[in-house]
Amino acid sequence: MRILVSACLLGCRCRYDGAAKPHGAVLALEKEHTLVPVCPEQLGGLPTPRPPAERRGERVVTKEGADVTAQYRRGAEEALALCRLFRCDCALLKERSPSCGHGVIYDGTFSAALTAGRGVTAELLEENGITVWGESDAEMLLGKAR
Repeated sequence: MRILVSACLLGCRCRYDGAAKPHGAVLALEKEHTLVPVCPEQLGGLPTPRPPAERRGERVVTKEGADVTAQYRRGAEEALALCRLFRCDCALLKERSPSCGHGVIYDGTFSAALTAGRGVTAELLEENGITVWGESDAEMLLGKAR
């Protein structure tokens, strides 16, 4: 399979705080699948590091209150374009992220509270028929046929 993967899960230091979140099961996928790394926030023009941001309804705002929705949407569109270009079968994205989160994301209050929802990129990918998984699903993808 070809899998679009959040670059931070592969060890790239592209998170908002300049860190990476390498995940063993995600890294192990490389032995059986083709991985296409992506950081939608960077593709949308945001720097690393950058202020933390969370979704508030349809908008994405930083902790300081700046609206970064346009950058998140641009990054989501670029991630979708890469997914199509590389003919990815699915996406494996960073959980809880305002861009990549799937199922549960931070609630927009910057209090570490979670709520049901999707990040901007996860939402766009799913709207376009791409199955989205989180890093906690990586082990399930191990062993799936190409």
